[in-house]
Amino acid sequence: MQPSEEQVYIDKVKKGDSAAYRYLVDKYQDMAYTIALRIMRQAEDAEDAAQEGFVKAYQQLHSFEGKSKFSTWLYTIIYRTCLSKLQKQRIPAYPMEEGIDDTDDTVPPLDILETMEKQTYIREAIGRLPSIDGVLITLYYLNENSIREMAEITGLSESNIKVKLFRARKTLEQQLRFLL
Repeated sequence: MQPSEEQVYIDKVKKGDSAAYRYLVDKYQDMAYTIALRIMRQAEDAEDAAQEGFVKAYQQLHSFEGKSKFSTWLYTIIYRTCLSKLQKQRIPAYPMEEGIDDTDDTVPPLDILETMEKQTYIREAIGRLPSIDGVLITLYYLNENSIREMAEITGLSESNIKVKLFRARKTLEQQLRFLL
């Protein structure tokens, strides 16, 4: 069985080719930032936390054994970095600020507007959730992580994650009803 492209780059970095780490950063930076934003609640803080998490992951890459997916291992580092920064800074929660997604010119403008409006409401509703609930919703629905992977990332038990996801969905539904 041939190693995945991802594993090839991990092996290159482990052998001293630091430039190969760029592939991993490019592949995972968007979700790392999204997780950080859900926790930190401010764009600049999320960027700092995500960047710090990538640096920590690079420094600890030698300890990655491949027992879980690389993304799970990385998101665990990002998650814990954010929690650590929050604890040190004791920053209050602020509403999220996110840019508008790029769109395709072949889609009718009215459809684009409706999609952007829906995304705005969903982002706003997720932003109103407690940090951990927003992270769980993001990991499960947007990144399609399994409950087991989410347990590895957050350090919560699988049953606790299921309960929190159930409650977060209910709260998200209430927030969306309120916003709409």
